[in-house]
Amino acid sequence: MLKDFIGEMMGTFILTLFGCCSVAVAVLFGEYNSIFQIGIVWGLAVTLAIFLTRNICCAHLNPAVSVAMVVGGRMSARKLPSYLLAQFCGAILAGFMLYILFSPSIAQYELTHNIVRGTEGSVDTARMFGEFYPNPGDATSTVSLPLAMLAEGFGTFLLALFIFGLTEDCNVGRPSSDLQPLFIGLTVSSIIFFIAPLTQAGLNPARDFGPRLVAYILGWGNYALPDAVGGWFWVYILAPIVGASVAALFFKYVLEPINEKKNHQCGCKNN
Repeated sequence: MLKDFIGEMMGTFILTLFGCCSVAVAVLFGEYNSIFQIGIVWGLAVTLAIFLTRNICCAHLNPAVSVAMVVGGRMSARKLPSYLLAQFCGAILAGFMLYILFSPSIAQYELTHNIVRGTEGSVDTARMFGEFYPNPGDATSTVSLPLAMLAEGFGTFLLALFIFGLTEDCNVGRPSSDLQPLFIGLTVSSIIFFIAPLTQAGLNPARDFGPRLVAYILGWGNYALPDAVGGWFWVYILAPIVGASVAALFFKYVLEPINEKKNHQCGCKNN
């Protein structure tokens, strides 16, 4: 399992680093001023991370996806702890690397905007690490805890559903193996385009919790968390896992049997 661990950790590190750094550049330097730009960067980050690691591991790079693969019968449950640990470790390392790269810029931004780290105003910089709802970048947004959970759960449901569909042998409309990472990345970008205004579109418990933990440790404290009722857990960890698991069951018991009936010679099998 060492190879799987290294692959999942490295892939999640790349995905989280590239994506979070794009948010940091947007916050600190005023670049990437649209959801489209940041969404494309996240999609490219996912694509490149999968291409880099898919011959080393299963390249889930997302705890919600790994849980869904177990629920859908595509991965043995005994591998799950190793995958989850690797993913969270990779995301935590990415959070520290982000801070190392941008620490002077963060300090200057705080000085320029009279932000004291660890106070309410420091949410403006904490959002470089973890997601928040309502989105701190939109003063007109009002998103409740149930709506935020629904948004993250539904977004991750779609992500997992497309991953199953794009990689399922019985789906004759799937892209070739060489193109699958690109289409998964485009799926992430597409979901970000409409979920991000509500919750910043985490869709990945490791990607959210790892950097958020780093921000918590490095001075942001409780203001690295989105609210006082545990939204960091309910919205950004539990909801994506539930959404992805529901997608796995929906694909396994609804879409896969339909595909098998359409193509009796496809030879479906679980990996």
